[in-house]
Amino acid sequence: MRQRTTDGSAGDADYGSIGTNYAVYRRPDPRIAEAISRALGQARTVLNVGAGAGSYESVARQVTAVEPAAAMRAQRPADLPEAIDAVAEDVPFADNTFDAAMTTFSVHQWSDVAAGLREMRRVATGPVLVLTCDPQRVRDFWLHEYAPLVLDTEARRYPAIEDITRILGGTVTVEPVPIPLDCTDGFNEAYYGRPERLLDPGARQACSAWSFVAEATRAHYVDQLRADLDSGAWDQRHGHLRRQPEFTGSLVLVRALP
Repeated sequence: MRQRTTDGSAGDADYGSIGTNYAVYRRPDPRIAEAISRALGQARTVLNVGAGAGSYESVARQVTAVEPAAAMRAQRPADLPEAIDAVAEDVPFADNTFDAAMTTFSVHQWSDVAAGLREMRRVATGPVLVLTCDPQRVRDFWLHEYAPLVLDTEARRYPAIEDITRILGGTVTVEPVPIPLDCTDGFNEAYYGRPERLLDPGARQACSAWSFVAEATRAHYVDQLRADLDSGAWDQRHGHLRRQPEFTGSLVLVRALP
């Protein structure tokens, strides 16, 4: 397991440095939330692992959140319970404590994906959900033309979907999750039809893969994107996306039943 940072971050990104405004840009999208809710089914008690600022935690369910980074725990809304300071690989609960377990945009941060997934399966009697990105599809997004090292980083960090399904075992489904044009959860693909949003440093900082690229390289990528937006070159190649109501990219929801 990786050594935790001063802030408590246990993954490969230090959210004490990059996560201070995370909740401003990464607000849960109601349509993605609905897909998660459907997958949880009748589960009443849910463990949310790598819970961050509380995205996709339903107040209609009894959710217990685990989050190692203090900067992320501090951004949780007042109507959500405080998150427990713990890591995915060692959740402090007995076997079969919860009806379900979930993790959203977190599994790629874990130092030991297999251990974290086994912990989720251990404590949940019902479905285990993993909202993640398929690394085989990450580079298909237009941003790879402008920021190749950013998406190469994403593709390297996300675990293979077949590995997730194998580790969880049982009956597993993998459902592509369509991304709405006005998606409020600001991961990279959420801006598929709003490329100007990626000119905002805060929006980029809320996508951890950008932090793995040298500052000068990031600046070069942004300058290229800005130039193509100003000249109309981006719209010549991708302008149809501004009118496309949904985008099916790399985002998937893995659901495993025992």
